Amino acid sequence: MLNLEWFRTFKVIYEAGTLSAAAQALFISQPGVSLHLSSLETYTGNRLFDRDTRKMIATERGTMLYNYIIEHMNKLEEAENIFHRRPKSEKSTVSVGMSMEIFQYILEEHVSELPFNLITRFGDHAQLLQELNNGTLDLILTPHKGSQHNLEYTPFTTERIVLICGGKTDTTELNQLLAASDMQAVKDWLTTQVWYTTAADMEHLKGFWSASFNGLPGFRPNYVVPHYGSILRCLSNNKGFAVMPDFMCRQEIAAGLIKLAWAGSPPVENTLYFGKRKVTACADEIKQLEAILSKKRSACTEKVLN
Repeated sequence: MLNLEWFRTFKVIYEAGTLSAAAQALFISQPGVSLHLSSLETYTGNRLFDRDTRKMIATERGTMLYNYIIEHMNKLEEAENIFHRRPKSEKSTVSVGMSMEIFQYILEEHVSELPFNLITRFGDHAQLLQELNNGTLDLILTPHKGSQHNLEYTPFTTERIVLICGGKTDTTELNQLLAASDMQAVKDWLTTQVWYTTAADMEHLKGFWSASFNGLPGFRPNYVVPHYGSILRCLSNNKGFAVMPDFMCRQEIAAGLIKLAWAGSPPVENTLYFGKRKVTACADEIKQLEAILSKKRSACTEKVLN
């Protein structure tokens, strides 16, 4: 019968390059590694490596086998890490998915205070939702609710998507056009301006533009930067435009570093949700995280309003 440990050994040999290095990585003897490999080669009926004095070189069939199993082996190893039994004295680990901006703005300063281990992942909403569903993540912050029956969503906050500009940007003409309700002229004027956006997400810009002008932006942003924090630093006491959630830029607006150029018409709002599985082994830890995030969010809003 096929032994899955043969695949694990084969994977490590392929990646380590030698039998001795594979034995060291697997904490087994070198003869044991050789036995697993020979058993797998006998089972497949193919030589998987050419033996060299210094290195094991994968054959064509060996490379094909590695490429076929690597994704599945990584998934099995990840499942092994998540589900293996831990001592009661060991801290639990919670995996959370959110945007980098929300992490930096709300959670980052509290990480060292958490009484449990934390793994944070950044990705697009579809990816985070999939990882929550398959158990890789325990909690996500997302504007999109999935239809999976085993997941539940709790509203966290409502974000308004607004148009901002650098503190030195002259918005006199824009204000005049908005006052005259000449939306075509507003659209044409904005199209000629300097624009910033993020590398991972143009969804906010497209949504704002679509709501205001009934179409997608017909220009290419001048500067594509890693995240919203970069946009704020680039625009501070400078010139240019960007679209982003209001709660991420309120402090900079209050300090006069950037300006609220236009709230949009009609306003564009998104609800952010806590997403989690209905049955989870870390319900208490998730409640603590939700409380920290909600408290920090309320404190930031109150500080700005005051």
